[in-house]
Amino acid sequence: MRTYHCFWLLFWAGQPHQSFLTLLSKRTSGFPEKEKVLVLSGNSRRDLNRSKRSWMWNQFFLLEEYTGTDYQYVGKLHSDQDKGDGSLKYILSGDGAGDLFIINENTGDIQATKRLDREEKPVYILRAQAINRKTGRPVEPESEFIIKIHDINDNEPTFTKDVYNASIPEMSDVGTFVVQVTATDADDPTYGNSAKVVYSILQGQPYFSVESETGIIKTALLNMDRENREQYQVVIQAKDMGGQMGGLSGTTTVNITLTDVNDNPPRFPQSTYQFRAPESTPPDSPIGRIKANDADVDENAEIEYSITEGDGYDMFGITTDKDTQEGIITVKKALDFENKNLYILKVEATNTHVDPRFLYLGPFKDSATIRIQVEDVDEPPVFSRPAYIIEVKEDVPINSVIGTVTAQDPDAAKNPVKYSVDRHTDMDRVFNINSGNGSIFTSKPLDRETLLWHNITVIAAEINNPKQSSRVPVFIKVLDVNDNAPEFAMFYETFVCENAKAEQLIQTLSAVDKDDSYSGHQFSFSIAPEAASTSNFTLQDNRDNTAGIFTRKTRYNRHEMSTYLLPVVISDNDYPIQSSTETVTIRVCACDHRGKMLSCNAEALVHPTGLSTGALIAILLCIIILLVTVVLFAALRRQRKKEPLIISKEDIRDNIVSYNDEGGGEEDTQAFDIGTLRNPEAIDDNKLRRDIVPETLFMPRRTATTRDNTDVRDFINQRLKENDTDPAAPPYDSLATYAYEGNGSVAESLSSLESVTTDGDQDYDYLSDWGPRFKKLADMYGAMDSDKDS
Repeated sequence: MRTYHCFWLLFWAGQPHQSFLTLLSKRTSGFPEKEKVLVLSGNSRRDLNRSKRSWMWNQFFLLEEYTGTDYQYVGKLHSDQDKGDGSLKYILSGDGAGDLFIINENTGDIQATKRLDREEKPVYILRAQAINRKTGRPVEPESEFIIKIHDINDNEPTFTKDVYNASIPEMSDVGTFVVQVTATDADDPTYGNSAKVVYSILQGQPYFSVESETGIIKTALLNMDRENREQYQVVIQAKDMGGQMGGLSGTTTVNITLTDVNDNPPRFPQSTYQFRAPESTPPDSPIGRIKANDADVDENAEIEYSITEGDGYDMFGITTDKDTQEGIITVKKALDFENKNLYILKVEATNTHVDPRFLYLGPFKDSATIRIQVEDVDEPPVFSRPAYIIEVKEDVPINSVIGTVTAQDPDAAKNPVKYSVDRHTDMDRVFNINSGNGSIFTSKPLDRETLLWHNITVIAAEINNPKQSSRVPVFIKVLDVNDNAPEFAMFYETFVCENAKAEQLIQTLSAVDKDDSYSGHQFSFSIAPEAASTSNFTLQDNRDNTAGIFTRKTRYNRHEMSTYLLPVVISDNDYPIQSSTETVTIRVCACDHRGKMLSCNAEALVHPTGLSTGALIAILLCIIILLVTVVLFAALRRQRKKEPLIISKEDIRDNIVSYNDEGGGEEDTQAFDIGTLRNPEAIDDNKLRRDIVPETLFMPRRTATTRDNTDVRDFINQRLKENDTDPAAPPYDSLATYAYEGNGSVAESLSSLESVTTDGDQDYDYLSDWGPRFKKLADMYGAMDSDKDS
């Protein structure tokens, strides 16, 4: 039996334990009116004849949110093995044991140390056991019991949403479903009425109502009109305890929007509209807008406009602007003030989406009258035709009238019109027009074969107002006359073999004619009369606009005659008959027995061993190329230049300018004097160059000598030394140029203010003659001279 008890003890020790810790601000005190005792028994028939163990109560009940100052009493554990001598010890384990629930190990009293919340945990499962205090062995198997937390009404109902949004169509019937709100209560729904929620409406009557049990909101007022009021705010309350006094409550807000239905017809704000339109208004141009008002929105306010009747039904049209729902009146045809200056129309506005439920409210359309006044404008002349086509023969004489255009001023004033040709369409000035009557005449000859069509533009403008003008195209077709003679279709150059036989065909001829023939061209061919009797060839007309050239004799000799020129006369059959004489070149050639040409040159038989012309030309070209090559090579050698001393412009050495003149040796001190570079004192103007003729016979004026300038001398000596030691310096005489600015100047100051040394050198009295502006300047400089004299 102990072995079985030990097994249950190990099994209990191997189970997971949970601990819930809830801190209270203060302890609670107080006990239930009736003490609850759990008795552990040692006899049990069900457990293999071991000591029975039984619970008198297997569960305890405890109120939540206890507010007492002492620990809250839960119940008592007692074992039938307890003799009251303190040898047993009670142990508690399970949910919250040792923290939330504690047990007196001597008496078995169980207490709750913290305030409990059923909504956090409604049931706690614990296990109790009695053990021997000395040996630590259990005297009873572990037993399980439950602590249930009794609910109190400590939670108010809470809606699932803080704010509800709903919408219903306007004009809905009473009882139309709007939305359902839902509130939940965290209290125990099985214990009392703490979680029984009842709904009521606090704000939104008499428009809406709510079902107390379901929270369904419905309409309570008939024919609610969106155009009068669109937004409603309803406040719903949910109260527990079945709505009884003392119950907790929560509220939520429901925003209800009435959506639009087409319950309002369109209405014109006025019955008559008046517009003005100039007669020059082009078709499809708008002349005005009208609008019918509709209290509905979106598609329920869409309007379609139409013209139902009126004398301008076919002159005007109306369309709907989908963005603004306005009717746009447009011109369909050209207006004419002189013909009609007033139109009256009837326009109708109709809803495009009509709701049949509201047809009882009346027809969803409205009509208005529109008066359109046509205004007179100064219009340009109008031609009698939109375009003119004129046909003229190409042989018409110059200045002949070929046609007439006519234009009139459509206005009542009937202003006179003048005509002109747009020269951009007649750049060659082939045609001209009479400005008074519009007669078109030629100014240059016409040629159909050169240009078949002439497309010009005629301008008609009012004489009193030239800006009022109009244009019309004039298409002039040039008709053909037989003014061109037929001619060969190509240049004919043929040959005849020396061994040809008589009546042998050597060439077929064809002809073309630039003129146009309505019945087709018919050409006739013949040999010119002056050559017909002496010709060595005959011509046969095939009557199909072709002709054949035949040989008249047998055998031809190219040494006697190498080329024959055969004149052929070609004539047409039109009126007047045109003819031309064309020449066919016939060369006599050597042929083989099959008639294939071998050679047509007579020289080939005279000099059979000579070179051909092609070979001679090739030899000549080779000789010319050779001569050109030799000439170019000689010219390049003469123009070759010596390599300069300084190749690169970026050479860091001092630039040396070399000359090809040879000096006079060491004793020649007149050709070049280095002393002139050292100091101006060394300048001797009396020394003249011996290599050139003096330019003047007057001796130059000697300048006053100055002291020796040592820094310039040192600079030149330094550069001279560098050139002497430079291995790359040229071996011949050369001039080295340097840029150096010394201290001071021989010319001293160049200021004009200090250049005058005597009173007579400058007189400022003349400044007074220049006017009052310069008198002050003369006085100022005169005062300065007086100060110097004093």
